[in-house]
Amino acid sequence: MPRPTGPTNPVLRMLVRELRARGKKQGVKLWLDLAERLERPRRSRAEVNLSHLNRYSGEGSTIIVPGKVLAAGKLDHAVSIAAFKFSGAARRKIVGAGGNALTIQQLFEQNPSGKGVKLME
Repeated sequence: MPRPTGPTNPVLRMLVRELRARGKKQGVKLWLDLAERLERPRRSRAEVNLSHLNRYSGEGSTIIVPGKVLAAGKLDHAVSIAAFKFSGAARRKIVGAGGNALTIQQLFEQNPSGKGVKLME
């Protein structure tokens, strides 16, 4: 019997299903692309450091990471970052810089059209 492929985390599976459904319904390619990236094996998912996010974002921007945000580096401006997971130190640094650490679901509810959101890996 072949082994199942794709994520086994039930929360992630539901999120991918919802992203696909709303992406198709509303015609938003960002959600479809994000669903595809989150379906990758865990070892292939993005792990992004705060130094990378700081370098490629501006004050008040919104960023989505299809994976985990790690705490290496500094964040010297306020940004909203949505990710599947955050390290504890990364979450503290984001909030300490005046930004928001959101789940993908929270960003999805706040901005259903996905306008002005940067996808970073």
